[in-house]
Amino acid sequence: MFDLTKIPIGIYEKAISNDLSFYEKLVIAKRAGFDFVEISIDENDERIKRLYMNEKELKEFKNIIEEAGIPILSMCLSVHRRYSLGSTDYNIRNKALDIMKRAIIFSNLLGIRTIQIAGYDVYYEKSTEYTKNMFKQNLLQAIEWASKAQVMLAIETMDYELVNSVNKALEYVNYYNSPWFKIYPDIGNLTAWGFNVENEIEAGMGNIVAIHLKDTLPGQYRRVPFGNGVVDFVRCFKKLNEIGFNGPYLIEMWSSDKDLEISYNTIYNARLWIVDKMRKAGFKLE
Repeated sequence: MFDLTKIPIGIYEKAISNDLSFYEKLVIAKRAGFDFVEISIDENDERIKRLYMNEKELKEFKNIIEEAGIPILSMCLSVHRRYSLGSTDYNIRNKALDIMKRAIIFSNLLGIRTIQIAGYDVYYEKSTEYTKNMFKQNLLQAIEWASKAQVMLAIETMDYELVNSVNKALEYVNYYNSPWFKIYPDIGNLTAWGFNVENEIEAGMGNIVAIHLKDTLPGQYRRVPFGNGVVDFVRCFKKLNEIGFNGPYLIEMWSSDKDLEISYNTIYNARLWIVDKMRKAGFKLE
């Protein structure tokens, strides 16, 4: 049973060695004290296939989650870098929409609450007014589907100028004006861009549904160990506490370790590090 007395802290699937089975990843996450896992549907064909499982396969996948005893509450849908919603190629846009539809159905069936949308119109093409308009148009279709399935779509503040701030994300939120489309800020990305993160958090008040946690350096958005970057976690947590945001929080990391125990120790220590910063900011945790 989900514990409503706790602020939920989750871990990104890719923070755990990909040499392990999905079940093993879930078991490690639970053992390390996390409340949920964020599943990855990225450009990798094996992860994309998850959205195309048949009824029997889906049932088996759901049983794995239930047996592990830890929920999948969110999905990082970064596959849209490969199949972009704003692509100039109709076939790519069509594939992107099919993936979006299947991700929503998949989430509805498995109890996933939030799908994180990458704020890219295109990734491997040149961004133009056309690609931006196509992105906007196809997001409208995605929001219509998500509304029917009661699945939240949340746009992330990215390492990409189109949506690199909460204020830019708000332009989309205000345009669609849907309760099923909100913001998923990444305080690491915001810091790496040089934004005043406290101001960004305050601007998003009432529209933030989850927070990505990672350390960064100016212009370096990934793979900076906690404590080696410039993110002021305590100040960010103080502002989030001030606006009454109670979660969920998601630790985003990438693992290249093959050893189970190394994976476990890495995410376990990362959670302890984050919890320490949250406590210093005034959060009351276990």
